[in-house]
Amino acid sequence: MLKKLDQISKLIGKTPSKQCNSRHINLFAKLEYYNYTGSIKDRAAFNIVKEGVISGDIDRETVIIESSSGNFAIALATLCGDLGIEFIPVIDPNINSAYEQLLRLLCKRVIKVSEIDSTGGYLLTRIATVKAECANYKKSFWTNQYANANNYLSYYKGLGNEICEGFDRLDYLFIGVSSGGTITGVSRRIKEKFPKAKVVAVDVEGSVIFGGKPKKRWVSGIGASMSSTLLKQALIDEVIHISHDQVIESCHSLMKEQNIFAGASSGAVYAAVKNYVANDRIAPEANVLFICPDRGNAYLDTIYNRDWQLMTKEQQLMEYSPL
Repeated sequence: MLKKLDQISKLIGKTPSKQCNSRHINLFAKLEYYNYTGSIKDRAAFNIVKEGVISGDIDRETVIIESSSGNFAIALATLCGDLGIEFIPVIDPNINSAYEQLLRLLCKRVIKVSEIDSTGGYLLTRIATVKAECANYKKSFWTNQYANANNYLSYYKGLGNEICEGFDRLDYLFIGVSSGGTITGVSRRIKEKFPKAKVVAVDVEGSVIFGGKPKKRWVSGIGASMSSTLLKQALIDEVIHISHDQVIESCHSLMKEQNIFAGASSGAVYAAVKNYVANDRIAPEANVLFICPDRGNAYLDTIYNRDWQLMTKEQQLMEYSPL
C-alpha cells in the first residue's frame, strides 16, 4: 500500500495561490480545490491513512470508519477505494444531496443517523455511532479527524510549508474552522516564519467551536457542534463569526468579484476579509491570504440556489420569531 500511497501523494498539495482584485490590500486566495478529490481535506485524509499504514494500524483487512458528511468523507472514500480497503462513512440528514449520492457510489455501506444530539445537531450522535460500529469489526480504524494529531500535522508539513515558501511577507491569514486541523497546523507553521502575522479564525453563527450558543446551522462545510481538541494547539489571534446570510452573499461576491466559484467556508472567510477592509482594520499594501477549501459544485442546490435561499430565510424567521 505504501507504493500506491506514494503515487497518490503526487496528486495532493502544491495548490496555486491566486492574486485577487483589491484596491486596498495585496489579497491572495489559496485554491485548495486543486487537490486529489477537490478539497483541502485530501491532505488530512491522506496523512492519517498513510501514518496508519506505517504504524500497522491499517492493512488490507482494516475497515476504516469516520463521522463526516462532507469533503473528509469524500477524500477517505476515494483514497480507500484506490487502496482497496473498505470505508464506512457516518453521515446525517444535513448532508447535501450531491455528497450523499457520491458517497453511496463510492462506498459499499453508508450509515445515516437521524437522532438529534444534545446540541441540536447530529455530530455527537455520529461519533457515538462510529464508536459502536468500530466494535463490530475484527479490525477497524477510526480516523477521528477531531482528535488525531496527524490531521493538523498534515497542514503543518504541507499547506503551512507551501504558504511559507510562497510569501516573503504575510500580514494576515484567514481560515475557516470545523475540525480544527487546518488552522492548528497552518497557524503553528506560519508563526514560525511570520511571527507577527495575524491568524484570524472564521466560524459561522450557531457553531459551538469557540463557545458560541448552539443553534441550527443552514450551511455545511464550516462550524461544528463540538470543539476539537486539536484547537488547543492552534495559534489564533482573533475569532470572527459570520452569519448564514453573510456566507451566502459572500460566496456570490467571491464569484462575481474574483471569479472564484467556491463553497461555504470560502464565502465565510471572504466575508471576514471584507469586514476587516471595510472597518479599516488592515493597513494598505498588507499581504493578506485566505484559504478556499473546495469548489462550489456541491452547493449548487443550496448556496447558489435562489429557491433554497428563500426557503431557509422563511424557516429562520419562523424559528427565531417570538410567538
